[in-house]
Amino acid sequence: MNVPELRSWVSAHRAEMLDDLAAFVGIETPSTDRALLETGLAWLDELLLARLGAPAASRTVPGGEHGDVRLHDYPGRRGADGVAPPDVPPVLLLCHYDTVWPAGTLASWPFRVDGDRATGPGVFDMKAGLVQAIWALRALDAAGLARPPVRLLLNGDEELGSPFSRPVIEAEARRASVALVFEASADGALKTERKGVGVFSVEITGVEAHAGLDPEKGVSAVEELAHAVLALHRLTDLAAGTSVNVGTVTGGTRANVIAGSARAVVDVRVRTSQEAARIDAALAGLRPRNSRATLRVTGGWNRPVMERSPATARLFAMARDLAAQMGVELRECSVGGASDGNFAAAAGIPVLDGFGAVGDGAHSRREHISIEGMVERTALAAALIHALATEMPGRDPHHRPPPVAHQATPPPPFPRAAPG
Repeated sequence: MNVPELRSWVSAHRAEMLDDLAAFVGIETPSTDRALLETGLAWLDELLLARLGAPAASRTVPGGEHGDVRLHDYPGRRGADGVAPPDVPPVLLLCHYDTVWPAGTLASWPFRVDGDRATGPGVFDMKAGLVQAIWALRALDAAGLARPPVRLLLNGDEELGSPFSRPVIEAEARRASVALVFEASADGALKTERKGVGVFSVEITGVEAHAGLDPEKGVSAVEELAHAVLALHRLTDLAAGTSVNVGTVTGGTRANVIAGSARAVVDVRVRTSQEAARIDAALAGLRPRNSRATLRVTGGWNRPVMERSPATARLFAMARDLAAQMGVELRECSVGGASDGNFAAAAGIPVLDGFGAVGDGAHSRREHISIEGMVERTALAAALIHALATEMPGRDPHHRPPPVAHQATPPPPFPRAAPG
């Protein structure tokens, strides 16, 4: 079966795929509701058993207050044409089953289909992508095509930033040969580069005093924070792919009291580890202007940078050529948002992200997918996994892990209580 025939097979099972998606969207899985996440994960186990049969091995990493991480191993298979699966580490399929939508959302916004468009909470981010991953493997089995060993990782806290699942994903990425991330596409494009993300808090302690009677005795934490905010925003370098945004500011108690404390929360996005190091140095160098005030920076890098490595470029070229055989022009892009793909890329393996749904409106009531896009992407994922049975892009021989401050394990708070 060639690539166009693979797409034809998937297209013939379009209705079944849509039924699976409708059922999955109909099970609410908010990131903050462990009971509902357990229900959703149990349903996924049943779907996987029905569509793919029993995995060779399964493992659960309990998530505590978050959703569990479930790992299913599907061994490599010899093709009907005699092609043997390669003796390589598994291809890691990264999916998350949690959504941003709270319990009860379905009551006012159920799953609906209107022509080629399907809507519903989580349909785009990323329930359709997970269904596509399952059906890509089913298509290979039905076609009798060879495949390398596959490890499917189901994450239950991605929408929270993967605070629990992060070390699990890192460990599995180090054991994998390639990672395919079934997050939603970017207007149909695969994501070969994602920015690293840092969230930091700048806290100023001043000296309170009566603003009218004793202004000279006070030190305004709000004034000091204002200087810090301007310094932080000057760190933005859009040409280098770096944005620094002070998103929230709080401080003071009353208008007639010189503020004794103030705080800002800062979102940082960087395209390279070099820029991350520059931001780290700038944060470490922040000082209050008044020696009677103190300044403290806490926080860290939530996601390492996902850089477009040579190995990722080779993997994308494989996917682009396969898409062309289906008459599809596949594009790639760089995005400012982060995903679990950032963790996989930091391990040095090639990563293609955005292999999920074609649509728009993530995290909004505009969330929708193209059903034909679901068929197309399922067939493409199947074709690429099959191609990896005979050709692996390999790791980058010169890969070096990012600096310690950018490793996936969150760094401790910065010990920066800095007097003037």
